[in-house]
Amino acid sequence: MFQPKIPTMPQPSGLVTPPAVVQPTTITPGTPAPAPAAPAPSRPVVQLTPGTAVAFVGAGTAVVLVVGTVLVSLLLAVAVTSASVAVCAVVLRSLIASDAKRR
Repeated sequence: MFQPKIPTMPQPSGLVTPPAVVQPTTITPGTPAPAPAAPAPSRPVVQLTPGTAVAFVGAGTAVVLVVGTVLVSLLLAVAVTSASVAVCAVVLRSLIASDAKRR
């Protein structure tokens, strides 16, 4: 029941060979492998020097300035768009009101 059965390819002549039976092998326990003396670190240790600290501060400042500029420009675009929509609404309201007075 637990032995794998390998499917056979039918031959053009119609002859079928019986599947090969794979016999299980026994596993004999051996001597256990010695444990490592000290676990290896998963990643290398980064030492911060004054130069790298200044570089990190400079890079962080640049990222904050760029993100701030993008956000302010998006806010300014929304403000300009809303102002132009408000002006269009006032002009349309004025045109509709003056058209209603003429009739």
